[in-house]
Amino acid sequence: MNFPNKLQKKLAVREARAALRKLQTQSNLIDFSSNDYLGFAKSVTIFKSTHQFLMDRKFTENGATGSRLLSGNHILYKEVEAVLAAIHQTESVTIFNSGYDANLGFFASVPQRNDFILYDELIHASIRDGMQLSNAKAYKFEHNNLECLENKIKSVRTDSRISEEEIYVVTEAVFSMDGDIPDLTAMTAICKKHNALLVVDEAHALGVFGTGIIQKLQLEEAVFARIVTFGKGLGCHGAAILGSHKLQQYLVNFARSFIYTTALTPHALATIKMAYKELETSNLEDKLRENIQHFIAESNRLQLDFIKSTSAIHCCVISGNAKVKKIANQLQQKGFDVKPILSPTVLEGEERLRFCLHTYNSKEEITNVLENLVTFVS
Repeated sequence: MNFPNKLQKKLAVREARAALRKLQTQSNLIDFSSNDYLGFAKSVTIFKSTHQFLMDRKFTENGATGSRLLSGNHILYKEVEAVLAAIHQTESVTIFNSGYDANLGFFASVPQRNDFILYDELIHASIRDGMQLSNAKAYKFEHNNLECLENKIKSVRTDSRISEEEIYVVTEAVFSMDGDIPDLTAMTAICKKHNALLVVDEAHALGVFGTGIIQKLQLEEAVFARIVTFGKGLGCHGAAILGSHKLQQYLVNFARSFIYTTALTPHALATIKMAYKELETSNLEDKLRENIQHFIAESNRLQLDFIKSTSAIHCCVISGNAKVKKIANQLQQKGFDVKPILSPTVLEGEERLRFCLHTYNSKEEITNVLENLVTFVS
């Protein structure tokens, strides 16, 4: 069967720009690329405790059998959502199959016609896709620029002729491509001042900063919705939207990525529960913090230019797809799994190497990968 010419041309353009994506198998290299910040995805303790929990409760189903609104809302959903609501200090928790599904469902259904979405210009692709399905008007503000945000709020308030419009302000607790953190305390104050609804994606904060940066700052009551994902710091699968009971009721009725998909399996839900239990009882956050501080100290010692970050994500901008891919390949040949982030994932000219830090990275490994990087960028 012939492949459509228009599609072939698009692939050819990607290849010419050294931006053609390819699936790769997992490597045995030293991990500086995965989102398994706490090592939970590899945890034998979580694996065994999940299995024992399912056996003790006599859960032997392999699948959920249907969507949550049909046959798939097994008892573990209610149990796990209640546990997570208590942990995250929120009225309700609505579990989705992934962070992408959660963001798609929320932003496609919650903001209404004549509403406004003001989003950080570096917001995640899943939020952008959800906004494209929304009837609300969306405008970006400069990355982490609170003055720009406040001016945007004032502007849409002035221009609006609708008395019941809502303004949704959207940011991430930790930005996945820069690793930096917005001033969430100041942002909540701005939203309160202008009666805007703040939505925070905590995908790369959960686990790295305990139960999330919003809770560390005690800002739960100031945020309309939080999105947490379990496939990164918690090493399992799924996501959840945290908010009021009314928000949960609305999502169950109108979020299409929730309504029209098969539910998670009992095993997936049990793994989420056991991962949270491990998060509460371990001191792995402290170990990760030590590695982050060591990485920052070593990159400063070696005079490497990284985007400022106190999270587990650290990025060194190396312009050009071909150049950043070459250096990533050189590091991989030295035994380090460091991935290049290419345009169009990031803006052209802002291509980068992204280093993800973990509890299981040794200080020697961190020093070695940075010393190797110096030789390749000099």
